[in-house]
Formats: sequence, C-alpha cells, structure tokens
Amino acid sequence: MLPGYRQRTYALGPDPDGEGDLVATLVRRGEPDPAARHAVLLVHGYTDYFFHTELGDHLAARGFTVYALDLHKCGRSHRDGQTPHFTTDLSRYDVELELALDEIAAESPHTRVMVYGHSAGGLVVSLWLDRLRARAGAGADRVDGGAGADRVGGLVLNAPWLDLQGHAILRTPAASAAIMAIRRLRKNAVIRRPNPGGGYGATLHRDFFGEFDYDLRWKPVGGFPVTSGWLHAIRRGQARLHRGLDVGVPNLILRSDHSVREAVDPEAIQRGDAVLDVAQIARWAGCIGNRSTVVPIVDAKHDVFLSLPGPRRVAYAELDAWLDWYLADRPTTATSSDGSTDHG
Repeated sequence: MLPGYRQRTYALGPDPDGEGDLVATLVRRGEPDPAARHAVLLVHGYTDYFFHTELGDHLAARGFTVYALDLHKCGRSHRDGQTPHFTTDLSRYDVELELALDEIAAESPHTRVMVYGHSAGGLVVSLWLDRLRARAGAGADRVDGGAGADRVGGLVLNAPWLDLQGHAILRTPAASAAIMAIRRLRKNAVIRRPNPGGGYGATLHRDFFGEFDYDLRWKPVGGFPVTSGWLHAIRRGQARLHRGLDVGVPNLILRSDHSVREAVDPEAIQRGDAVLDVAQIARWAGCIGNRSTVVPIVDAKHDVFLSLPGPRRVAYAELDAWLDWYLADRPTTATSSDGSTDHG
C-alpha cells in the first residue's frame, strides 16, 4: 500500500461477464476529517490504477480529502482469472462509484465531492454523473438505493476519451457494426495487442524513460490487450456522450495541445498525446454539459499530470486557477449551465 494511504475493499458480487466475484477498492489519503468541506474522488483510465501521490498531495494541499477508486478488475481490484479492465457495460461501474460517495459522506458528512477522471475514466464518470443527475431529477433512487447527486460539486477531466482515435473509417457505422459482430461471437477477442516496444508507457516509468514509479503488473508498459467486448462498451458510451450529457456540475477539461504518433523511440513521444486525438477531445467537450472550461496544455502527454516537468507545472497551474474559483464560497448545489469555453 502507498505510504500514508488506507484502502477499503467493496464486495460487488458475481461478475455479469462470468469472471468470478467482483470487488472495487477505495483508497484514502490520511485519516478522515469529519469537518472537511471538500473531497476529491479520483478515477483512473485503461491500463491504469491509482498511484499518483504527487497529484494526491497537490490536491490535499488545496484543502481536499483525497480518495481514489480502483474500479473492478483494475489495479488493486483485479483478481486471478479476470481479464484486466474488462466489462461489457460501463454503467456497471455506477454501483462502486456510488458506494465511494457513501463512504465519503459517512466520513465527512458536510463535504462536497469533486470527481476526477482520466482517459477512459473520464468517459466513465461523465456518463455516471449524467445518469446520477437524471435519476435525481426524476425523483428515482440511485442504483444502490442512496442519493448522491447533491453531494457532487464539480468535475475535472484529464484527457477524457470522447471518441475513437485513428483513421476516420474506424468511426463509421460499418466499423461499429463490425465491432458489435465480433463482440457477439467472442467478447474476449483481442482487437489490439500490447505495444511490444512500450510506447507511451515507456515515457512514464522510471525504469525506462520516465520519472514515476508504479506496479508494472497493474500498469504494464505496453498496455493491456484491447478486447472486442470492452471496446464495444466504450463505443456505446461514446455514442451516448455524442448525443449530449448533462453532468450537472461545472467542469474543467485538461488536454495536450497536440497529438503525436506512438513510436518505438520514447524520446519522440515525450511531448504530446500519444494515446488520443486531442482534436476529438476539443470537438466533443461541449457534450459534457453544464459550465465547461477546456484548457490545452502545450507539450503535455496523454496524462497531463505525468508530463515532463515544464508542461506538468503548467497543468497544475491551470488546475489551481480553476480550483481558486471552485473553492470560493459558493452554494453546494450544482451550477446552472452557462456555456463552454476553450482557452486555446
């Protein structure tokens, strides 16, 4: 376990995809503070889990109680016999996300939660908050029987995965139908294999060309295989986002200012997003809903907070500028929509 952090495991029951029993793991920095007014819930992306204590320390210094959720089959929540990160329905994450909200509320009853999502996690939490807001608006119970929309005050997205990267032909209805057909025949069919040269991952870990330390079992340098069933779930989620969401809270979207082609030479991809097409993030950011601020970070990597020191400092500065506004004395209810801005 990370020094200074504690964790709690939630038993989620049998996996609908038939890979045993599911668990999720909530990680907390330090001890709970019943008087805390602000908390943050961090949600990782694909081939990822929570390890980024620098980000946790930064948010703690800004007054947040820091929580992070390793989603089922990911990181600390992966169990033997399970396909890492595999699901055929992104809405299945709602239960563990809402259990985390309940845990935060139990430890700090007066806190307002800011949700943070990176890459695929950014898509997951955006869809979840839209469903959470819709259920609250309809007077319906939450999926776990609680109520949580009123406890969420803001959203930060770090390079959210809002569309499928690559050639435009991959985003056609025919391509989506092909993914669906493969998924029906064999949901665990591998669509993309890990990068044997490491690629983006090699620019991060300190044993290669990066400066960060993490467990390579849970975040392998070349990534995990991409399966048809999981990719179909992602495409369904992206299609829903493209029709327009309303997350119900103001949000900050950080991204790199440009994409780079993933290459064998890590030095060639140290400056730029080697995973996603940032033009697609810019295109679809307006579909998140509510008050959105979109900030491109010059020369940032896919995870802007794992960038080289210069771009990383800029990313933290932009986060702080938005947090100055967020942490001001405002009502804890969601802010009404007033449009979207992109500072780029």
